[in-house]
Amino acid sequence: MATVTAPSDEAAAAATRRPARAPMSERARSEQRLGWRLVAPAVVVMLAVTAYPMGRAVYLSLYSYRLTDPAGKEFVGLRNYGVVLTDSLWWQTVFTTTFITVVTVVVELVIGFAFAMVMHRAIVGRRLVRTAILIPYGIVTVVAAYAWQYAFALDTGFVNNWLGLGDKAWFADRWSALAVIIMAEVWKTTPFISLLLLAGLSQVPEELQEAAKVDGATGWQRLRRVTIPNMLPAIMVALLFRTLDAFRIFDTIFIMTGGAEKTESVSFLTYRQNITRTALGLGGALSVLLFLSVALIAFIYLKGFKVDLSRVRGD
Repeated sequence: MATVTAPSDEAAAAATRRPARAPMSERARSEQRLGWRLVAPAVVVMLAVTAYPMGRAVYLSLYSYRLTDPAGKEFVGLRNYGVVLTDSLWWQTVFTTTFITVVTVVVELVIGFAFAMVMHRAIVGRRLVRTAILIPYGIVTVVAAYAWQYAFALDTGFVNNWLGLGDKAWFADRWSALAVIIMAEVWKTTPFISLLLLAGLSQVPEELQEAAKVDGATGWQRLRRVTIPNMLPAIMVALLFRTLDAFRIFDTIFIMTGGAEKTESVSFLTYRQNITRTALGLGGALSVLLFLSVALIAFIYLKGFKVDLSRVRGD
């Protein structure tokens, strides 16, 4: 009767030992050094324009410091953060910013997906259609904000005449002002969403669409079961980029309302503390909290929704 013998400890270790990595060739080392030299300037510039200002903001947030009274600078530790987080104005601006972000991103996703489908399926005049859809995205945000403010202003606007609303003051009420801000944002940045979604649509295999059509799937079923699942990574990346951008909204609010009628965003509140009131301590705390909020949003998207950037790149 045959017996099975257990391998010795040395044999087991040899069996499980990973093969030794081959030494790097001189050519590979040379290419690696060249790669580091090529990216080094970009890394230095990125650190200079991001790391130092962020570190300076953290430093200032630990002090009670007004630019108009440099001699009164005093170390207060985390007191500025306590002042901000216990102030109802902070939570009001967080709510306003979140509301604008959620509404604009959802509306832009729906409209942008429709535009992407049109650009993807257009047979005649495809370049003309894509160019026309992308025009708003090429306009400077400040110019677009001024245009929308002019259209809805009580004295110069023409929207009231078109809609028969008489003397409605859009910017004298919080919710109507937010509605105009949201419409301006949607008009300006929907092309960005549609451009990213168009890239995702181009990665959906036509063979799957044809197979689903042969199996008798309706257009809605093909969209829900074939198109969207295959472009989900592109959708999530579009949502990530746009959400981070929308949460930092500043230009449109600055031009249209100047933060009046409770339309301040977190970025605008930070600007007001740093520039208008020259309270660099509180402004630094607001800057850090804004950065942490954006970082939290990115973390939720990347970890919670499992955004796969490699699939978007086509790796």
